[in-house]
Amino acid sequence: MATDSWALAVDEQEAAVKSMSSLQIKEEKVKADTNGVIKTSTTAEKTEEEEKEDRAAQSLLNKLIRSNLVDNTNQVEVLQRDPTSPLYSVKSFEELRLKPQLLQGVYAMGFNRPSKIQENALPMMLAEPPQNLIAQSQSGTGKTAAFVLAMLSRVEPSDRHPQCLCLSGFFAFGFGACPVIESVGQEHVFSTVDRGQKISEQIVIGTPGTVLDWCSKLKFIDPKKIKVFVLDEADVMIATQGHQDQSIRIQRMLPRNCQMLLFSATFEDSVWKFAQKVVPDPNIIKLKREEETLDTIKQYYVVCNNREEKFQALCNLYGAITIAQAMIFCHTRKTAGWLAAELSKEGHQVALLSGEMMVEQRAAVIERFREGKEKVLVTTNVCARGIDVEQVSVVINFDLPVDKDGNPDNETYLHRIGRTGRFGKRGLAVNMVDSKHSMNILNRIQEHFNKKIERLDTDDLDEIEKIAN
Repeated sequence: MATDSWALAVDEQEAAVKSMSSLQIKEEKVKADTNGVIKTSTTAEKTEEEEKEDRAAQSLLNKLIRSNLVDNTNQVEVLQRDPTSPLYSVKSFEELRLKPQLLQGVYAMGFNRPSKIQENALPMMLAEPPQNLIAQSQSGTGKTAAFVLAMLSRVEPSDRHPQCLCLSGFFAFGFGACPVIESVGQEHVFSTVDRGQKISEQIVIGTPGTVLDWCSKLKFIDPKKIKVFVLDEADVMIATQGHQDQSIRIQRMLPRNCQMLLFSATFEDSVWKFAQKVVPDPNIIKLKREEETLDTIKQYYVVCNNREEKFQALCNLYGAITIAQAMIFCHTRKTAGWLAAELSKEGHQVALLSGEMMVEQRAAVIERFREGKEKVLVTTNVCARGIDVEQVSVVINFDLPVDKDGNPDNETYLHRIGRTGRFGKRGLAVNMVDSKHSMNILNRIQEHFNKKIERLDTDDLDEIEKIAN
């Protein structure tokens, strides 16, 4: 059959993730009851907007594909609770005067020097008396190691009862703080606790529902003895039903001198309101927004009447210019699947990434694409953010990004075409326009970024060749 090569590529992708298949993390709507038990309800066809809202899955995807620290170029902005106190940052872990075993554990994890978030956050988290902190930090920036150091530094080893609480979403287990505690703490061994078992461990990591149950109903944890309270990935937390209210209820049980630390990848209004309820009198670390720069990216649009004409325009592009690797963004899974199959028929090495795939499958597909095993990645918005592939020279918006109300999603547009033009190289972005509405969306995107997007005639081979020079 004509689709055999695409089917073979999918088989190879699935084979690449067999070692992780036991995780069985599905792309479904997630609900957690008060015992931390996950209940799911599957939806048939998700739109791009719904996929974008699945922050827990995106968080886990970032953890899976980032084995090393990200070289983050963002500058940090520090807002101190007391603006008159001196502002400290560190350039080495020795400056923190950690316990010898903790310093040894840090180096054992491969940290040679503090990351940007660690430079500013660690002096605040390790200060005496303890200071509260709200910090913005993405996966891969070293924030987990930072709050693990804070917890381990406060623990009194001779006291065999819970002293630190870390609340995290369901997906964080196995990929978040637990292995970091084992690596940094060295003598601290991670173990799971069954219902009814007495807790003598000093650090407890769990979902809000389970921890609330253990504090209030079962009395396994005495909240008045907690020294450090960490809420990790707050943006994921408030997107999960019940977690926000449960976290606030736990916080209200804690002593006034308990250190409160909250981390979030984003600071939307909903996250900020939640953070202010949970963390009193905080120091605040924010990432300064990078300038929206499109200077290294040539932008064009192609006028079509339907998806078949879009596909033909895409084929004309490939026939006229050399494309190392390309990412093609679609609005729905259905369109992405159709396009991947059609491109495969034309002999292209195609990878497909969409929301119905398990998160570990997505990670394996991205790794294959990074390694160059496929030259074209067709995807919905699950791949819009945080994924750098140096060889990507062209980004195609097969469908322009819109929000749930049908308005231009300018931030997503920036993230999408930002996959090219990276590392100082020039990139190419081509937008497919197939209606008056999508033309209006394109014009509003131009106005927002104050950057003209030139029209491209893909039937004119000479014109196509010029854009590659």
